[in-house]
Amino acid sequence: MFIQTETTPNPATLKFLPGETVLDSGTADFPAADTASKSPLASRIFAVGGVSGVFLGRDFVTVTKADDQPWDHLKPSILGAIMEHFQSGAPSVEGTADQSGHASHDGPDSDIVVQIKELLDTRVRPAVAQDGGDITFHGFDRGVVYLHMQGACAGCPSSTLTLKMGIENLLRHYIPEVVEVRPVA
Repeated sequence: MFIQTETTPNPATLKFLPGETVLDSGTADFPAADTASKSPLASRIFAVGGVSGVFLGRDFVTVTKADDQPWDHLKPSILGAIMEHFQSGAPSVEGTADQSGHASHDGPDSDIVVQIKELLDTRVRPAVAQDGGDITFHGFDRGVVYLHMQGACAGCPSSTLTLKMGIENLLRHYIPEVVEVRPVA
């Protein structure tokens, strides 16, 4: 098994490409070791130590390291953990992964929210996945779209620029009711 790695815009995060399907659909975010109990893969990676987050996509694993840990020391151990996982035959996540990641929204703005989610799914999320992350809809209130950033996007130095100059401009262009985009934790 040959696992490729790619850098991401977030220097604390690397994208690992095992050349196999990680999740059949959806994504899974594990922002801390204590959230990884349903994922044998994420649990193995957290066991390496020095790992502060694991994000699973369809064909990639994004790993975020603690600030005081150098990649030179962590990367070989993470590669080993990923390889051991795939050789074990265990599922990446027990049960089902989050299908869309989007929060539900009922109310007077439901037509606008449908348009927002459609644009996110078709234009934004595929591009963000290339960088090892994901952005999901969290809410819409009085013209403000709230988005949740995961994987390489969470804590990325360029995330504010991505939200404001990229996603906000895209949504405002297609949906006049959108005034602003804000991140949520």
